[in-house]
Amino acid sequence: MTPKQRWVLTATVLASGTVFLDSTVVNVALPKMGQQLKSALFATLEAQSYVYNGYLLTLSALLILAGALCDYYGRKRIYTLGLWGFGLTSGLCAFAPNMDFLILARVLQGVAGALLVPGALALIGSSFSKAEQGRAFGIWSAASAATTLLGPLVGGTLVDTIGWRVAFLINIPLVVVALYALRHVDESRSADAAGRFDWLGAATIAIAVGGLSYGAIRGQEQNWHDPAALVALGLGLVAVLAFPFQMRRSVNPLVPLSLFASRNFAVINLSTFLIYGALYVSGYYQAIFFQGTMGYTALAAGATGLPIGLSLTLFSARVGSLLGRYSLRLFLTLGPGLMMLGMLWFARIPSDSPPWQARAGEPANLWPSVGYWSDVFPGMLLMAVGLTLLVAPLTTGLMASVSPERTGLGSAINNAVSRVGPQLAGALVFVLITASFYANLQAKTGLEVGSAQVRTAIAPLNKPAPNVSPQNAQAAREASTSAFHLAMGLCAGLLLAGALVNGLVEQQRVESKTPKAKS
Repeated sequence: MTPKQRWVLTATVLASGTVFLDSTVVNVALPKMGQQLKSALFATLEAQSYVYNGYLLTLSALLILAGALCDYYGRKRIYTLGLWGFGLTSGLCAFAPNMDFLILARVLQGVAGALLVPGALALIGSSFSKAEQGRAFGIWSAASAATTLLGPLVGGTLVDTIGWRVAFLINIPLVVVALYALRHVDESRSADAAGRFDWLGAATIAIAVGGLSYGAIRGQEQNWHDPAALVALGLGLVAVLAFPFQMRRSVNPLVPLSLFASRNFAVINLSTFLIYGALYVSGYYQAIFFQGTMGYTALAAGATGLPIGLSLTLFSARVGSLLGRYSLRLFLTLGPGLMMLGMLWFARIPSDSPPWQARAGEPANLWPSVGYWSDVFPGMLLMAVGLTLLVAPLTTGLMASVSPERTGLGSAINNAVSRVGPQLAGALVFVLITASFYANLQAKTGLEVGSAQVRTAIAPLNKPAPNVSPQNAQAAREASTSAFHLAMGLCAGLLLAGALVNGLVEQQRVESKTPKAKS
């Protein structure tokens, strides 16, 4: 790499790292925030939800706008603005006097984060040649995976030792170093950046993405009893349907429909919707099942995902460099295929599978039981290998499918798809899984759904209350296991669909820079 390319990677890895870090590190800090800060507008649990989801909603809703701004006004300029904004809002979060102020600061932090995520990939795409992009995106993916993996660990350590406010303050030195690295990066923008910016298109797509995201999140949280969730979903759907017609009529459209004329761009975004939907749903239900039914401690449940994080961190860059030797289609079909096998392995976990060693509330044993190695680890290993084979090639293929003038916008669209898709898939699967669980439980016990006996029998499944009969406790455990199997089966179906869609990718190899040996 040239010195400028090293500075580009430094700036993008650090800035993206702070965005990903703040999407995970806050989770473990929420209980302490709720204890120390009061809200005049919301109940404690609702306020904690807004602290987490307010950040994700603005981040998701503004990604496509941010990507277009990068291409139009200059990637370095918008990225710098995002870094300053993220640093300032991190300080506001750290010194928030109450929960309402913290929610507002988190919403603004999501706005700043939206300027950074598509800008990172756009800067890499404009600074590295086609032959170099596979390895560069692999390094970026590895660093992002490491940040996501370390987020809960770093957050938990800081919260328990110093305080939750430090979890936001650690962003500031990272932002400062990224700003310094960015001084050595050249400005780049779209050669088509002329005419009036399409602010109407930006508003439409923000309503579309934000409405669908908020509706799915709120609906799932309130068990679809809140009319606001349905209204938001309706607005989002209307905006989605209106958007292509608006782009067709616009003189200078925010998202040129010609982008989707590229088969690889359309295929990769569709597969992203399917694959990331499966990842979100599987992660959500695995956390619930491992702790609530199998009796894993929170630490043990988190540790089950270590093979995935370690594999992505250690091997993503290597996989990216292999794109010069093997076709893109191979990676994009093999990766989801292996992940599908991992889901099918999870779908065979028996209801009596033993816990890690210690049940929740009992002394922890860091070395897992035989049940983990036979029932959980093989599935996690398949997931780890499949995801590692997928992530860097998916990013490289996406960026190669758009012209250099549209790298920011192309990255933003894919990032938005990877965030909205999981929420919508999660909302749909949540309805199916909940109905399956209660129908199964009612068939086994005769208890009415919503009755006090049902609530007592299922809270928690792995350690039922003394007044719950052994028969009802076992029935609840079996119903939970059946629902989990259904969730994993649905995820396997999404991954199979993603692999089949990726089979439509046009054959593509990234030319290697290594010179051929002379005969």
